[in-house]
Order: sequence, then structure tokens, then C-alpha cells
Amino acid sequence: MSDTPNSLLYDVADGIATATLNRPEKRNALDAGILNGLRAAVQSAAQDPDVRVLVVTGAGKDFCAGADLAALEAMAEQDIMQHLGDAETLVHLFTAMRACPKPIVARVRGRALAGGCGLASACDLIVAEETAQFGYPEVNIGFVPAMVMAILRRNLGEKRALEWVLTGEILSARQAHEWGLVNRVLPGDTFDEAFAAYIKQLAARSSSAMHLTKRLLYHMDGLSFEAALRSGADVNVIARHTADCRAGVAKFLRKG
Repeated sequence: MSDTPNSLLYDVADGIATATLNRPEKRNALDAGILNGLRAAVQSAAQDPDVRVLVVTGAGKDFCAGADLAALEAMAEQDIMQHLGDAETLVHLFTAMRACPKPIVARVRGRALAGGCGLASACDLIVAEETAQFGYPEVNIGFVPAMVMAILRRNLGEKRALEWVLTGEILSARQAHEWGLVNRVLPGDTFDEAFAAYIKQLAARSSSAMHLTKRLLYHMDGLSFEAALRSGADVNVIARHTADCRAGVAKFLRKG
């Protein structure tokens, strides 16, 4: 897969797929091209045996500032079925991201606001530059970040998630890390190098182990304690039979 179209760029190198939101002049605001391109990128990464990790990033200074202003203006002219279609596009994207067997990492510099923050939140991991900003300011225009709440209440817990979307507060990368949304905060002057090292290290991990781990973690959502344990037991048995596990155990025993 190459460019999809120009508003979303996709490339693969050394086991790392990168999907780049490519509308820097619009602060990478979401439009149909980006959303459709992202879904195609997720599907390509999921099906490509050479891909171990998918990175989602933005061209220019910002990760993504939310919805396209032209799209917001067009909302007034759309009927309810058109609005439903727009919402379904995000449902399908977020579902595909969660089902993707490869870890998806948001590489965030600058602003990740509204739909852009939702996109980052939908990724499995978030690595942010120290001056990055996160927020859901939709309440200020009478709108609701509705679908992302399914993600936020799992990431942050009910009280913090509710307070955040009710106030529309903008969080710094450090605050977002303290709240549990962001996994790593890296210094700005060494961000590119530090992020590349982080992703290289992640991509070096067992592909089958990462696949099984991600699938198990999300599968446990909503299960009873005993059901979650039994699911873990099933994956434990499966993991033992993978080529990666056998090779890893053999290597460990040779060291011993």
C-alpha cells in the first residue's frame, strides 16, 4: 500500500508501519480522506506479516486538531442519516484499531484535540513530546465526544473521564501521563531519536506474543474474574506452542 490518498501517507520499514496524517496546513484536521486512509492502513498493517508495530503520527507541528472546519460547517446541512454515516466511520475505525493484532502507537507532538485526541486515545499506546497537549473541548460548542467515552472510561476511570469531557480542559503531556492516558513523555530536543529507539525496541519483541497479549487484554474487558483467568490460561497454552516461544525458551536455556 502506498499513499492513501495524499492526506494519509503509509509506509513500512524494518517491521514498523507508519501512518502519517498529512494535512499540516489544516493541523491534520480529520476528513474523509484521513479516516478512510487510516482504516486502510490499519487493515494493511494487520495483514502484513512483516509489520510488527503500527505508528500513527501527524505531519508538521500538530498531531491532529480535530474535525475539519469545512466538515463542521457542512453539519448544518446534513440530515440525520448523513450524521449517522459519519459516526459509523469512526465506529469502524476504532473497532479495527482495537482488533488489529499489532500494537498501535500514537506519536504525538503539538496538539491532539477533540477528534485528534480521540484518535490518539484509540491507539494502544501513546508516546508524547513534552510540550504536547490533549483535550476534548467539544462541550464549548455544545457537542459531545460520545464514541471516545467507551475508550476514556477504560483508560482513566469514570470520574476523571467525566470531569475531563465536562470541563473541556486541555491537559499537558505530563498531566495526561499522570492521569494514565499517555504511556511515555519524551523531551523535545531528543524526541525523534528517543521515539525511534522506543519503537525499535517494541518491534524487536515477539510478534506472536504481542498479538496474543493485546487480544487477551481487550478480550478480558467485561469478563468475570474467573472467566478472565480461564481466558488467560487458554492463551498461556497457545503461547507455549508458538515458534517464538519455543525459540525464546531454547535461547534462554542455552544462556543458562
